[in-house]
This record gives sequence, structure tokens and C-alpha cells, in this order.
Amino acid sequence: MLGRFNRILLALTGLVLLAVGLAVLIGGLDLQRRWGFTMPDQWPFDGPKDVLFSDSARIRYRSEQWWWPAVITALGVLVVGSLWWLLAQLRGRRLRQVSVDSGDGSEAVLRGRALEGILAAETEALDGVEGARVSLNGERDTPRARLVLALAPHADPGGVLAGLRSVVLENARASAGLAALPAEARLRAVSHRASRVA
Repeated sequence: MLGRFNRILLALTGLVLLAVGLAVLIGGLDLQRRWGFTMPDQWPFDGPKDVLFSDSARIRYRSEQWWWPAVITALGVLVVGSLWWLLAQLRGRRLRQVSVDSGDGSEAVLRGRALEGILAAETEALDGVEGARVSLNGERDTPRARLVLALAPHADPGGVLAGLRSVVLENARASAGLAALPAEARLRAVSHRASRVA
């Protein structure tokens, strides 16, 4: 949901900036006179010396009683909306629940943290894995797993990934009745102190 909102917000911001940029470009380069086309009467730029807001347009409403409350309200809504958006970005996007096919046509719900714990435990049981952190994101019926694996010095990364794919993820996918369980794994080595030999 948040990703869709971000895409819509980004698209609208881009369209507004594109429209303002084209308006400034057409007026600033005097393209309507050079290329011989006319713009609507409400067009803000008539030539390179025009500005977006004239002095009279900028001070027209200052003496009105509603002007300053409207400006303060609009800025307050903008600040609150920006803070909400920022907090939504910083908040974890973990999947809280996963839809599980119970086999009888109804839908069961599995806690996301429970599935994350199972995935982490099975991953840590693989040879060469010393630790695993798992987070689920996506939609309830199409979850995606993100794993960060801490590998021991003797670990075979190819073998770990093969075990992760064929055992851990396949077991989780089958037990939850999911059509697919895409995953992204990040591997990092665990640093150990050098041992002394006497």
C-alpha cells in the first residue's frame, strides 16, 4: 500500500514539476513567438521578461482576513502530511500476517513473525550458517522473504544458497500453501579472532 502511494505521489510531483518547467521554458525562450503558435489567454508567461507571479498577484490577498489563516492551515497540513509520510517510510514494512490455504476453501492466517522465526531457525540449521535474520514483506497472499545470513569461515556459499532454496524456502512455501515464496538473501562472513597455537 505504501509503495503504491509513493509511486502515485512521485508521479503527481513529476507531472506538476514537468508542467511548471515547460511553462517556464516556453515563456523564457519566447517559443510561442519564435515558432508561431499561440497560448491560451490564461497562460502566465507572455514573454521572456514575464514572471510567474506579478507584484499585484503576490500582494492581492494580504489584506483579506482569510488569507493568513488559510496560509497557516495549508502549511500545517503540508508539515503534518510530510511527517506522516516520513514516519511511514521509517516504520518497518514487515508483513504482519500471511494468508494460508487451509484446503477447505476458507482462509487461515499465520502471524508473520512466526513464519520469520521458523525460517530463521531452519536457516541456522544449515551447515555453515551461524546466524540468520529474516523479515517478510509484500502482500498477505504473496509474501517475499529477505534474509541476512552470517556465514562461518568454513561455509560454502553455494551450498548454503542451494539448501536455502531447496529445503528452507520450499518447506515454508509448501506448509503455508503459497504458490511461490520469492526471497532475497544477503550473505556476510562472521569475523573470528585468530586462535593462538602454542
